[in-house]
Amino acid sequence: EVQLVESGGGLVQAGGSLRLSCAVSGFTYDDYTIGWFHQAPGKEREGVSCISVNDGSTDYADSVKGRFTISRDGARNTVYLQMNSLKPEDTGVYYCTQAAQVKGRIVPWGLDYWGKGTLVTVSS
Repeated sequence: EVQLVESGGGLVQAGGSLRLSCAVSGFTYDDYTIGWFHQAPGKEREGVSCISVNDGSTDYADSVKGRFTISRDGARNTVYLQMNSLKPEDTGVYYCTQAAQVKGRIVPWGLDYWGKGTLVTVSS
């Protein structure tokens, strides 16, 4: 059974940094992509970044390019999202799940699974 558990959220001032972690387990194959998704208060969830666990290739939404960095550990058990230069509009719940790039967007793919997420609050 696939499980993805998010952690690392918190309260930070604008301009600050946070590192989110996604603990990954249960995949029975090696070639998959993990994405981070952001749900701002009152808005739909949107993909902000993804990484191929197999080859490490990455992608970012325009809104976070140059500020966020996605990475994975060598054992492929954890996917990180380093968030720098945070803005109040980055506030919301962040989720990780299996993802794909479709027509230039990062979308959930392959799993009907959402964890509890981790809350990021950026104060102005």
